[in-house]
Amino acid sequence: MEIGLAQINTTVGDLEGNARLIADAARELETRGADIVLTPELALTGYPPQDLLFLSDFVPASLRALEKIHAGVGSAAWIVGCVLPNPDPRGRGFFNAAAILEKGKPARFAHKTLLPTYDVFNETRYFEPCADPSPLEIRGTLFGVTICEDIWTPEYLPRRLYAKDPVATLVAAGAKAILNLSASPFQVGKPASRTEMIRSQAKKHGVPFYYCNAVGGNDQLVFDGNSLAVGADGTILRRWVGFCSENALVSDPCEKRTDNEIADLHDALVIGLRDYARKCGFQSAVLGLSGGIDSAVVACIAAEALGPDKITGVAMPSQFSSPHSVEDALALAKNLGIACLQIPIRESFDAFKNQMQPAFAGRPEDTTEENMQARLRGLTLMSLSNKFGSLLLTTGNKSELAVGYCTLYGDMCGGLAVISDVPKTMVYRLAEFLNRGGEKIPQRTIEKPPSAELRPDQTDQDTLPPYDTLDAILKLHIEENLGIEEIAARGFDRETVRWVARKVDFNEYKREQAAPGLKVTSRAFGIGRRMPIAQGFQRG
Repeated sequence: MEIGLAQINTTVGDLEGNARLIADAARELETRGADIVLTPELALTGYPPQDLLFLSDFVPASLRALEKIHAGVGSAAWIVGCVLPNPDPRGRGFFNAAAILEKGKPARFAHKTLLPTYDVFNETRYFEPCADPSPLEIRGTLFGVTICEDIWTPEYLPRRLYAKDPVATLVAAGAKAILNLSASPFQVGKPASRTEMIRSQAKKHGVPFYYCNAVGGNDQLVFDGNSLAVGADGTILRRWVGFCSENALVSDPCEKRTDNEIADLHDALVIGLRDYARKCGFQSAVLGLSGGIDSAVVACIAAEALGPDKITGVAMPSQFSSPHSVEDALALAKNLGIACLQIPIRESFDAFKNQMQPAFAGRPEDTTEENMQARLRGLTLMSLSNKFGSLLLTTGNKSELAVGYCTLYGDMCGGLAVISDVPKTMVYRLAEFLNRGGEKIPQRTIEKPPSAELRPDQTDQDTLPPYDTLDAILKLHIEENLGIEEIAARGFDRETVRWVARKVDFNEYKREQAAPGLKVTSRAFGIGRRMPIAQGFQRG
């Protein structure tokens, strides 16, 4: 039996466009000899549809689109991720489902059993779980049709979450192979661990697994593809490409590849930015170029995602900017082939300070004046964004956002925070990766001490711990939820840990107002981490 996987890039809510993608991919694979065509989880609605499901006309419209897809089925069985209404007035209103569509036969459905409610997932808000998963006969073979979380084993989850084991139930009931429709979001290191998990499941149960994952960006989530066909002995029969649409048969040849976390991170940021802009209707982007490492990396990602002719960088020097900052910004723009405007803010900064002088009389200059500069830059960039309809990209990294080393309504202005889930130390690794084929980012940008340049001779380490220390503490605190004493026991200075933890807590109000960012670690701010702003839990 020939099985084809349609690793497609769908858009949340675009029922007509998604239906067309599904049908075109399925027909292509059918024409090439597929007996079964597998699509990703919720391929018809896009994942995650969130509260679109509650709109009275959304699910009915999706069912009409499913009927049109069914009418186009030819010789193969098409398995399509979709939403079904729950006819029982008890429980949640919908099922996360897989439709088995065959020509001349009524549609059959399998429902998702395990509904994740952790990290970015909130499926129990919408869906009712399958009570009793059973194999389905498709083309003369009994298959276990599963959806994403259904195949994940406890050792690969944050903790033991479920009492049921759908795969074990299906195999015990006679399933000869497992088909899985997935929308598994990317995080650094996940493609390799996911592959190992699927291989271990195949070996454990002695049946082949066919795993079709979504690809592309939807808001803050990035889906990496990397669909798999794995034999009953755990052998990888075929691996689909990462971060790219691909419709292929299991028997098709494919290129061998090795996992590279930084290459994957780069690809995730590129497709995440490209799809965010495309699916939101933006044709171009604008960003500030400070001559520093963060804006340089974002500019490189943007030029690759949208094309250099669609990117405008803006250098906005003040009296505190060093000459090499503008030089490095211009050199970067030349290397990338992007436009670069020079709009100094010195005069506007002086004018604004003079305007505020009566109100500030008798008070020394402090961070207020520093933030004025960041906000004038934000005003400049937002003006360009408004005038030309360009997406404004913010350039702050996760380390800065964590401790509030950023200015609300200043450098935080924008429509997408490209590297807001990338720690500073990883930003440097990305810069090295981007320069692997020749210098894009000037070497001086990589080597000089990072600085906001908002006062004379300022460096980040005047205010922050060294970034290798800060990032290590933040990972333990944010991604592993460890407290101050537990982190200090790992060898870190207790007062430094306490300072970091309190800064993270205090600056929640800033993150609540930040631009959406692309999630690439195990726990991102925003969609991946929900914390109260007004709260009284004291740390240390």
